[in-house]
Amino acid sequence: MNSNQIVLNRRALLIASGALAFARPWSAVVAQTPEAASALLETLTIDMPGDPDSIDPAIAYSSRDWSIVHAIYDGLVAIGEDGTIQPLAAETFQTVDDVTFEATLRPGLTFHDGSPVTSDAAIRGVDHLQGGESLVTDLFGVIDRVERIDDLSLRIVCSEPAAWLPAQLAVWHMLLPEGADADSIANKPVGNGPYRFVSWEKGSSLELAWFADYQPVAVKGLPIAESVTYRSVPEASTRVADLISGATQIAAYIPVDQLDAAKSGGAEVVLSPIVGSGWIRIATDTPPFDDVRVRQALNYGLDVDAIAQVFISEEAHRLASLHPDVRSMGFDPDLAPYAYDPDKAKELLDEAGVGDGLDVVLEMTTSVPQALAEAITAQWAEIGVHAEIKASEYADFNANWADASAPPLKQATWSPLYDPHTLLDLVFSGTGYLSRYDNPEVTVMIAEAAVEPDQEKRADIYRKLAGVMHDDAPAVFLWNLVDSYGVQPEASAWQPRGDEYVLPLT
Repeated sequence: MNSNQIVLNRRALLIASGALAFARPWSAVVAQTPEAASALLETLTIDMPGDPDSIDPAIAYSSRDWSIVHAIYDGLVAIGEDGTIQPLAAETFQTVDDVTFEATLRPGLTFHDGSPVTSDAAIRGVDHLQGGESLVTDLFGVIDRVERIDDLSLRIVCSEPAAWLPAQLAVWHMLLPEGADADSIANKPVGNGPYRFVSWEKGSSLELAWFADYQPVAVKGLPIAESVTYRSVPEASTRVADLISGATQIAAYIPVDQLDAAKSGGAEVVLSPIVGSGWIRIATDTPPFDDVRVRQALNYGLDVDAIAQVFISEEAHRLASLHPDVRSMGFDPDLAPYAYDPDKAKELLDEAGVGDGLDVVLEMTTSVPQALAEAITAQWAEIGVHAEIKASEYADFNANWADASAPPLKQATWSPLYDPHTLLDLVFSGTGYLSRYDNPEVTVMIAEAAVEPDQEKRADIYRKLAGVMHDDAPAVFLWNLVDSYGVQPEASAWQPRGDEYVLPLT
């Protein structure tokens, strides 16, 4: 995937995901039958574009990290493919009121060391998130306390309404065994998920092994191999070569220009639209971007579909809002994207008094292909917007979101976007830590959705908000994100996921 991702600091959050769903009796436990177990591949190798930065759940911030974390651990809840929160290690998970959640664990669960999974494990998981150096410590600071009801039941009590919390639990909160400390969690983790940790040669490979006592759950899936090796292979051409030679069975993140090579080598190419979107943030705190006509002109002035088809994927298409598809809470299928209309764009720029030419700076990370950036700036040049491309390293790119002296235009992505709360609250609320946009109506709607415990009412607020933001255009809405994988026939049971985790599961 050719995209850049926001990485935030301690007071900020990295990922928004999930949609709040009220619990119901949950019985979709999928037994791994002897026949299914015997069908496991003996070994599975997965080429990734790099090493995980961390396998500590509290400081995992990327799909590479989460691919390992969610293979080793299960949390109380997970996000289903439809975007709803569903019980995972929990048998039931329910919203009691706007500040209280209750969970009951499935009986008989064990950690990889054979110790039982109890409600204390969930409490340890919260303590770990709140007590370390995680970038999301402040996020989980909304949890006032976790009350142990009995061995398998617990109650999470928040200090303020937090309808978005279950979505964040699904990403970061994992159950931890007694005795887990910072060193073991970071280097030799013991979890309760489908695979147990074996070894990690940093910069090269990480090995996992099937946990035979795992109780699979439908929302997560079945293990497909007895032994799994994740290899760090930065060069896409090398990942494709490994795939063709049979050295790897799954090659992740194959760029568009490498797909034909993978196909011609006999591999299946899997295109997976993920729950994420690409967009260009427009800072409205500086002229002329405080004029909505200029912001709308930037949207009308791009043939987003044409650019997406060439540089992203044949499965990518222009978006009307930040929401990529129906899995994202607040997606409105009736909201039409901006049309490509250069004449309309020029008309709006004339009305705003900048029709004689506008010089801007467009910042993006160094990972964005130069040709993609040039395609955007070339089309804007046709309407009189002359954009200088500033390619920044991730650290610099992520350090200046709220800096009034930084470029007003930043090309970014956000995934997964099951629940849009975090993105909206940080980047588009008038009080957002990373915001350079202040629309009082938008700020009020973001705040209302954050505390509304009813799922359908929250979704309705976000749908209305998407329409308001579409018209006010605090961003150039680009495309949905699509991941491309190469898969050998023996690994055909593997399934890609909307959250972008590469898990060795069906």
